[in-house]
Amino acid sequence: MTTTGEQTTDRRPLHERIAADLRDEILSGAVLPGTALLSDELRHRFAASGPAVLRALEMLEDEGLITGDAGIAAAPDVLVLQHRQKTMRPSRGLTPAVPGQPYRWIVEARKRGVRASCALLEVKVVAEPPAPVVQALRLSAAWSAAVLRSQVLTFDDEPVGVVKSYFPLDIARGTALMERRRVRGGTPTLLSQLGYPPRRCVDSVSARIPTQEQYALLRLPSSLPVLRTFRVVYSDNDRPVEVNDTVEAGHLYELQYEFSPMS
Repeated sequence: MTTTGEQTTDRRPLHERIAADLRDEILSGAVLPGTALLSDELRHRFAASGPAVLRALEMLEDEGLITGDAGIAAAPDVLVLQHRQKTMRPSRGLTPAVPGQPYRWIVEARKRGVRASCALLEVKVVAEPPAPVVQALRLSAAWSAAVLRSQVLTFDDEPVGVVKSYFPLDIARGTALMERRRVRGGTPTLLSQLGYPPRRCVDSVSARIPTQEQYALLRLPSSLPVLRTFRVVYSDNDRPVEVNDTVEAGHLYELQYEFSPMS
């Protein structure tokens, strides 16, 4: 466990530094669920005042990482830690759904005891997609339109991700991709039915400060960083058929990838 002293190069307010250290310990598993925190011990550990510790704990409580134990009247400063970060495996969602089953992303979440769902925000034709999308889909300057489908992903009714999916217009035209409704079995299933089965994908993952739109849609409790995944999906002949620009709440979402040694 780390401590915060006066000699530090971290210029954040003290309560934010305290919250950052405790948050890291919770999410990394160094402090287990059910562990109690006492304000007196935290004040001593961080050489901080009571108000600074209280503000740090309030931040973590807003994030859902800790909760006050109202049943202990004699010790109102005792809080019980909860680990809420869910591990998801993005590669599993690339496979078409089993007939009659929902999108694989939802199935994989259910296997981990998570009630997952997605809410469609909008479906539209974008005449000028963002430059990275144009480049990834190899759209020409004269014909760069794409179909955009955006949605919010939820775990147990809590928003965890915002997804903007782009498809070449020549593939999406006249299909369910252009309809304002959820695609049965997810887009990997539909693309396979259309003759463009997903064969591989390339993910670029980075940490970002959320935009105003992302902050609102994810209902973030504070200026927590988000994980941004820019995924390009390729079909036969290495043709790009889909781009997913996904932003996930960093304190709720963990991505796990599996690799095999390269020959």
